[in-house]
Amino acid sequence: MHISERMEGALKHTKIILKVVTTMKFTIVGKNIDVTPGLRSAVEDKLGKLEKYFNPDTNVNVTLKVDKDRHKIEVTIPVKGKIIRSEQVSSDMYASIDLVEEVIERQLKKYKNKIVDKNHAAASAFKQEFIEQDYMDDDEIHIERMKKFDIKPMYPEDACVQMELLGHNFYVFVNAETDETNVVYKRKGNSYGLIEPEV
Repeated sequence: MHISERMEGALKHTKIILKVVTTMKFTIVGKNIDVTPGLRSAVEDKLGKLEKYFNPDTNVNVTLKVDKDRHKIEVTIPVKGKIIRSEQVSSDMYASIDLVEEVIERQLKKYKNKIVDKNHAAASAFKQEFIEQDYMDDDEIHIERMKKFDIKPMYPEDACVQMELLGHNFYVFVNAETDETNVVYKRKGNSYGLIEPEV
């Protein structure tokens, strides 16, 4: 057998693996978990698939958190006045990474017209192919009901009591301490959260 024939036979049985190098910029932090090279690679490889939508140098902020059996990934991608965000939880961090990429891709396709058309500044963050592509907008947002009410100054604790009396999961009010519009909301475990505007 000639050397060339042997080489040709060997090549037929050789798998060539090409690693896709992404130009997206990742900031990955871990809370109660070490960001191992394997996890970093999984995040960059999976979320790197989103590069087909974004222009180079897009920042992707990733937080990995572990709390008992809850393996959570939070991803935020700031784009010119908007934030594309998703978080996923599962019993395995690699599964959470897989899920979060799929959810962000669905968000981009579903809300493409809302992200791009109404904010021309945001369009510069995306690749032209994504902007020009038409996606089915089956899940158009329809506001079914509008409600107006007086927002009264009160303390956050009083707002929590008012929320409970109304049987709601959140309550909008003017914070008597700061004179700013705030929101209190119910969290798991019978605790409360407070949302304040960032100045």
